Amino acid sequence: MTTPVNMRASILEHTRSLIVADVPVPALATDQVLVRIAAVGVCGSDVHYFHEGRIGDFVVEEPLILGHEASGTIVAVGADVSADRVGERVSIEPQRPCRRCRFCTAGRYNLCDRIEFYATPPIHGAFAEYAVIQDDFAHSVPDSISDDAAALMEPLSVGIWSCRKAGIAPGTSVLIAGAGPIGIVIAQVARAFGATDIVVSDPVAERRELALRFGATRAIDPINDGIPSAAFDAFIDASGSSIAVKQGIGSLRGAGIAVLVGMGADDVSLPVSTIQNRELVVTGVFRYANTWPTAIALVASGAVDLDALVTGHFGLDDVEAALESTNSPATLKSMVVPS
Repeated sequence: MTTPVNMRASILEHTRSLIVADVPVPALATDQVLVRIAAVGVCGSDVHYFHEGRIGDFVVEEPLILGHEASGTIVAVGADVSADRVGERVSIEPQRPCRRCRFCTAGRYNLCDRIEFYATPPIHGAFAEYAVIQDDFAHSVPDSISDDAAALMEPLSVGIWSCRKAGIAPGTSVLIAGAGPIGIVIAQVARAFGATDIVVSDPVAERRELALRFGATRAIDPINDGIPSAAFDAFIDASGSSIAVKQGIGSLRGAGIAVLVGMGADDVSLPVSTIQNRELVVTGVFRYANTWPTAIALVASGAVDLDALVTGHFGLDDVEAALESTNSPATLKSMVVPS
């Protein structure tokens, strides 16, 4: 096909203001592929940028295309990429590390200081008809995987990275705070990794019911049921709640691991004596690295169901509605379909 010159995109002009406009199709570097976008998941970070215009140190200072959970079809390739890739359906790993720093060469490229990540200012994302990505970060997916599921390999990668950092293995007991999309994905991954006691806490009854459908062995109300003390090998926070973090750390047995995933307050007081006396490990999650092969295998095998997470589809003209839909407890994953 002839590569188009312009494309439609949903653009965040400033806080709470989106427009759809024609913009130039991104130019291809020699090591990149051009992907016609098929589906893009709405992430909590997109909602934060829309409402607040920032996440921590990342501030929207000029118009930005949001969206980083993306799939599509390769329609053009750079000079150093095999033309045989044209026509491949792919899941996009939406980041470009420098590949030279000490983090990149150690395989921890998510910590690269020079990384460029979709929809993180000033890098444009995928709420558009086309996007470019490095050849090896356009991961081929089998036809058995839908466009929606291929896009949702990105949040699945967050779940995989979280469970790896938490040391989830056969027989592990884990408490997951928050039954939103990431919490639900983490529960599915924990089950696939062999955890036998998967407890999800959430104050919203509808969310707890969803958790039981997607891998949780138990779902509890942290307000009325309380959180047991010293009962779990691992705790993963997917809520961003300061209270949930403190309760979760207290729920760990000796030598347990707490993994903080949810976006919440920049500063939280922690139960230091508990951490010291039980020799707990408290760590964070910043995206992921080397997760896509595992993600694709989990979905292709049926161990993780991403299609069941999708609760709505929206066009480029309705991105604001897609973002606002996340306010409903019944919404797990809203998808933007650019064309």
